[in-house]
Amino acid sequence: MTMSGPAGEPATPYLRVDLDGVGRAYRAMRDALPEARVHYAMKCNPARPILSLLRGMGGSFEIASVAELRELTAIGVPAADVLFSNPVKMPAQIRQAWVAGVRRFAADSDAELDKIAAMAPGASVYVRLATTAARSAVPSEGKFGVDPDEVARLLRGARARGLRTYGITFHVGSQMTDPSAWAAAIERCGAVMNDLRGEDIRLTMLNVGGGFPARYDRDVPDLTMYAKHIRTAIERYVPYPVELVVEPGRALVAEAGVMVATVIGVARRGGSRWAHLDVGAFNGFMESLETQNALGYPVRDSRNSPRLDLFHLTGPSCDSQDTLRYDVPLSADLEVGDRVYIQVAGAYTTAYASRFNGFDVPGLRFVGSGAFVGSEDAAA
Repeated sequence: MTMSGPAGEPATPYLRVDLDGVGRAYRAMRDALPEARVHYAMKCNPARPILSLLRGMGGSFEIASVAELRELTAIGVPAADVLFSNPVKMPAQIRQAWVAGVRRFAADSDAELDKIAAMAPGASVYVRLATTAARSAVPSEGKFGVDPDEVARLLRGARARGLRTYGITFHVGSQMTDPSAWAAAIERCGAVMNDLRGEDIRLTMLNVGGGFPARYDRDVPDLTMYAKHIRTAIERYVPYPVELVVEPGRALVAEAGVMVATVIGVARRGGSRWAHLDVGAFNGFMESLETQNALGYPVRDSRNSPRLDLFHLTGPSCDSQDTLRYDVPLSADLEVGDRVYIQVAGAYTTAYASRFNGFDVPGLRFVGSGAFVGSEDAAA
């Protein structure tokens, strides 16, 4: 169920995305690392207007499934330009991607190399290196990646299976606020490249992944600082020229999105004030659960009163964990029907949303960039 707003205003919840903001973020990434190929991690927000905008600006894409590939080919993205960076893929999806024209696949195990060799013979393979994340607000490492010796062994195994030894990839952790975090991983990649040179294996690509942060309730280092550390590490440790790839997601779309919600209940419990919204962790803010509410989404409300009080913001479901933020300053006279605007919400919100307890997932509305202004269902 959606909440109707004043005449002329759309029902909530919905995510409003400023496509001009996405464009500015993409240009900032290109300006900081002009030598890198930008492959947007579309799992972050796969809305078609975002994909079309980035394609029009010269961006490329990274996928985790064939369904994501279909979204890209539907807007004219050549499959050969796409990276299939999910290290573990369904065999049928490897084959479907190969037939469609995808030629580059990630792996981090012998089993994956066997699948790729069988389903995409002669494909290019890049192996995922494990990293140890530091100061990452959304720790995401540990599931994928292997140590440098294993990276080298798997690349040798790829060649033995008739696959092309294409490159190395890694991910330092999402919302990484330490620009130096890339250096150690790049050093390990350089060591692998040196090790393999004696066996006539020369890699083509170094994919330094994503993890570039957005600004939530506190400042983060400028992208130029990240670029400086990455560039310095490559110059120091990488023994020969390679194609540099980055896979940003959050950094391109988070700050361009505002989630618009309606207050459906207010209550005082145990000395705390609660504001219940028609959007919560399960139908839009799963990262609140993943980070134990560490992401400080900036919040304001439509009442905009000079007198403020602290509220716990919680969602519409009957689950006690469905809370977005604690002790958020909002108008002291906040009432049912008022609107709440949750900023920096363009990443991992609608893409994660479910209909748990039967509540609607947010719609999507777009502003800016002329041709893309409008709305669409969140599933589009």
